[in-house]
Parts: sequence; structure tokens; C-alpha cells
Amino acid sequence: MLILTNAQIYTLDPHQPTAHALALDYGHILAVGTEDFIRAEFGAKSKTLNLQGRTVIPGLTDAHLHFKHYALGLQKVDCETRTLAECLNRVAERIQHTPRGEWVLGHGWNQNEWPDSPSASGGVDGFPSASLLDQIAPDHPVYLTAKSLHAAWANTAALRLAGITAETPDPEGGHIQHDAQGNPTGILLEGAMSLVPRTIPQPGQEHILQAMQTAQQTLWRMGLTGVHDFDRRDSFSALQTLHGRGELGLRVIKTIPVEDLAHAIGVGLRSGFGDDFLRIGNVKAFADGALGPHTAAMFEPYEDAPENKGMLLLDAEAITEFGQQAVENGLGLTIHAIGDRANHEVLNAYEGLRDHERAHNLPHPRHRIEHVQILHPDDFPRLAELGVIASMQPIHATSDMIAADRFWGARAQYGYAWRELLYLSTRLAFGSDAPVDSPNPFWGLHAAITRCRADGSPSPEGWYPDQRLTRLEALQGYTTGAAYAAGMENRLGQLSPGYLADLLVLETDPFTCAPEAVREILPVGVMVGGEWKIALEG
Repeated sequence: MLILTNAQIYTLDPHQPTAHALALDYGHILAVGTEDFIRAEFGAKSKTLNLQGRTVIPGLTDAHLHFKHYALGLQKVDCETRTLAECLNRVAERIQHTPRGEWVLGHGWNQNEWPDSPSASGGVDGFPSASLLDQIAPDHPVYLTAKSLHAAWANTAALRLAGITAETPDPEGGHIQHDAQGNPTGILLEGAMSLVPRTIPQPGQEHILQAMQTAQQTLWRMGLTGVHDFDRRDSFSALQTLHGRGELGLRVIKTIPVEDLAHAIGVGLRSGFGDDFLRIGNVKAFADGALGPHTAAMFEPYEDAPENKGMLLLDAEAITEFGQQAVENGLGLTIHAIGDRANHEVLNAYEGLRDHERAHNLPHPRHRIEHVQILHPDDFPRLAELGVIASMQPIHATSDMIAADRFWGARAQYGYAWRELLYLSTRLAFGSDAPVDSPNPFWGLHAAITRCRADGSPSPEGWYPDQRLTRLEALQGYTTGAAYAAGMENRLGQLSPGYLADLLVLETDPFTCAPEAVREILPVGVMVGGEWKIALEG
């Protein structure tokens, strides 16, 4: 038994919001209260740790993260740069240390943030071209995924290995970009991204396991004690292996790709199956693309592309078809939707599914929409009315604000609208979509309460400041909101008797520090299930 004393504890329990001491045993919290009460009840039989006035909050959960991709991405070239030239320099540096003929992989580029236009070097629609990579990598195949994970940039060697030519047809749900002469530019959008990776030697299971173990430690250091994982079979297999070895130290909710729905039904998997470290979440599908590559499905065209309304990958009818199979077999849905039209189609599908659930006396699963980046004004109330969780990423707002203003114009006022959704009683769960953005939850908290980037832009008031959240509301997105989305609100997300002993010890109080200081917070102690993952020093 352990008691923590002399602390400023924010419990996230509305019935007892603050305390100064707590007792825990067997991985759970026994009691929370005053020092006198905790010492009187448990002091004689417990080890006591004086936290010397530090702050304690519940462990934080990233409600949307690609665990395998993030873990392996830590080994890739970091292409998230301020300029195109800097990105090319980083790739060139990696090439110098890579044997001839071996693949060079990278992630994070965003052409919308580069002032040096790729179009000047043969790029199309503001994207970079294969020729730019060919100049620095004539003897290496190169494949770089965009920050959005909805576009990729390949050089000629990579295109050749993948068999992509001017005659290669677009795959379903994807597009191979071509130049004016009809030749592929090296940019692959949405489903076309699958054409190159199938030729890249895939990492073995042990390699994935090692990468995940390293990533797990990185996530702990940021303050994460749980994640909702959106990667596929290899990720799930590795997570099960880590769990079986007793090496999984994050609470993981595992989504099921919609293409595996029949397999999940066949073996009887249901949302919520598992234990407190690894459990099944919902069935994941994509209704559209993303803002950056102009593939998010919109009602009206993009401001800079009057013929383009994005790519609708699933309409309400298609979602309903597999959605009915899912809910009839105990599985909820988690649908990616960024554009206003995509969100509208998903909400239409969820409305029909709720009717189907009532008509057949089925439980109401905790359906989610991932991202909810922009809504038509008429659709804002529908999430709460339908009991649909808005799984959103606050850091996306500050990453995307320039592109959103440029591509959506005045419609951007309806984007990343956490305050409006919360006002309408929508359940919010917050994450990062890592490796799209950093999984550091304090960066996300900073974005949610300031609507500003790290450099303070666009202004002290933030981007569309009426959508800012209070510190408590933002923190709830990473704690009680994420726990509710996981169906674990009765034991996760707050520091209360009977709850799991997942907590962070902080030197800086996120409720009283300057708003800009929230982004710099790193925990000095991280506990999962009563076990220190990042141990206090001194």
C-alpha cells in the first residue's frame, strides 16, 4: 500500500474535485482526501511518499493514435520542416548513411507550410515532384508520407519498383497525380498510397515489438498512460505479444478495420472485449480524405480549386450497410470524417443506425466520428442528439489553421469547433492522430485552451477564439472523455476510490500556470496501475 501526501491533486471527479492526499493498493485507488484523513486511515500500514507540493492529475489518454506507425516513424526521416529545401536536406543526409539500393522512408511533409513552392520544380497543384527526390537519390527508392497520412511522395526509383507508369489506372478510392504530359509526378493520394508500400520490405514482428517498446517509453515521458490505437493487424498482434509478456504498460483500445468486419463477426469479437490493458474498440472506416491534399469531402468547392469538392469515400447508404452488421453483432462504429459533407453523410448513417438499434431492441454502441474537423451549421446539434462521440485532435486546429483559412475561407469558422459542440452537450474525446501530429498531450491542451501555435501565432486571442476551452474542459477530453469513449468511465479517467491508479506528477500546475507554459509541461512521475513507469527523482 502507498499513500501520496502533500500534493495538489485534481481528481476530475465532480463530487470531489481536489484533494491533498490519496491511498492506493493493488493497482487501484483506495481513498482520496485530506492528509489527516488519509494518514489516519492508512498511514500505519502504508509506505508514504511526500510529493512536496507537486501537482497530481489523472493519467492522460490519446484517443486517436496510430501506434505502429508512430513507433516505426521514430526511425524515419523527419520531414516536418519549415521549407522544402530543409526537407530535401534531411532526406539527402539519410541517403549518405544508407547503402545503395535500400529504401529511404520519411514522414511529416506538408507542402502547404512551405514558402518555397514545389511547383517551380515541376510539381502540380502545389505538391512536390519525383524529380526533386531524383536529384538527391538517383540510386535509392524514396517514399515519404505526408503529415496528413493522406498523401505520399515517391521518387522515380520507387515508382518503377511499384510498377507505376503513365498507364497505371487509379485504384479505387485513390488518385495517382500526373503532370501535363500524363506522367506520374510522384504524388499518390488516398488509396493510391497502397501501391508503393507493398514493394517495401516490411518490418518483422520483433522489429515492430522493439519499436513499440521504445515508443511506449516516449509516450510515458509525455504523460500518456493510454491510447486508442487505429493501426491494423500487425499492431494488434504486437500489442497482444507485449501484453502476454507483461510488457504492455499503456491502456490500449484497439479498433478493427472495416475490411476485417466479417472476420471479427466470425470469431465473435465485440466492442469492450478484453481487459483493462487491451480491449476491443469499434469498427473503423473512412468517409473521406483530408484537408491538406484537398480530399476531405465538402459541400462546396475548395477556395483555391473551384472544381474540387474532395473525395467522398463512403456515403450514408454504404455506412449503413456494414453498420447494421456491426451493431447486430455488438460492435460500434468509428468513422473518419473531416469535410462537412463527409460528416453529414456519417450523421445520416448514424441516425438510421439508431433507428435500427431501437427497432431491433439492440444496445446503443458508443459510435464515434474521428476528427469532425468542419461541420455544416445545421449538423452541429446532431452529434449530441444521436449520442455520437466527437473524437477530435486539438493540435490539428493550430497545425491546420493557415490551410483551413486558405482552402475553406469563411467556412473555417465552423471548423475545430470544440466549444460549440461542448455547448450542445456533445461528448468530446481528445487525441493527436500521431504520427500526423505530436502525441504530446500538453501540446494538445495548449492548443485547446489558446488556439495558438507555439510561437503565439496567429494572435494572443488565438484562431477563432470563441472556440477555446477552459483548462478543465480541455483536460476532460484526455481523461473522462476518452474513458467514456472506451466504455471505461467507471474505472478510468479520474482519481476516485475504486478507479485504476493511473496518474501523473507535475512540477507545474496546469490550472494556475500561464497558458503558454502548459505546452512546456512534462511529468516528473508517471504511474500506471500503481506502478511507476517514470519514477520520481529526489
